[in-house]
Amino acid sequence: SEQNIRRAIQVAESVSPVILWLDEIDKAFRGSRSSGAGTDGGTSARVFGTFLTWMSEKTQPVFVVATANDVQALPPELLRKGRFDEIFFVDLPSTLERKDIFRVHLAKRKLAANAMAMEKLALASNGFSGAEIEEVVVSAMFNVFYEKKKMTTEDLLRSIEQTVPLSKTMSEDMDGLRDWARGRARLATSPELLKEPDTGKRRLEI
Repeated sequence: SEQNIRRAIQVAESVSPVILWLDEIDKAFRGSRSSGAGTDGGTSARVFGTFLTWMSEKTQPVFVVATANDVQALPPELLRKGRFDEIFFVDLPSTLERKDIFRVHLAKRKLAANAMAMEKLALASNGFSGAEIEEVVVSAMFNVFYEKKKMTTEDLLRSIEQTVPLSKTMSEDMDGLRDWARGRARLATSPELLKEPDTGKRRLEI
């Protein structure tokens, strides 16, 4: 509601300097363009207008960061310069990044990452997101617990083989998002890291 967005803004400004993170902003403002008397009485449009006005006129040191899964669903007014200084495109993790993600989730569960073949795991999980890599580790843990044995690289590889990543299930949507990002957004990962050693190809050409 309008009251809640004003309260949120007041809280952010009262504790400034601060970073304000808006998670999945596309879900919050998706219906702002169709908001009207026949839908929500214009509430979404007014909330969106309040936020836009604050973004343009705020004087307190509040640094706003937002994430979006479907950036194309956002109203164009939100994306113009002056509202957000920069738009970054975060692609699926590269081989080196997948190694780090495996290390993080193995260490989090007190599993010896040194005993795992990180290179094999990273190459086998090409196209996996960070969340999917975490689920690979969790699934493998359930399997080895049931089998009453210690985790090995083979257990993780088997879990990878049994997982179909979203990049395959929704490949058309992923390609469409990459096409939108080309020329419209900056890469969050350097182009050198995006080169996959197992294929020799980059997932996103700029």
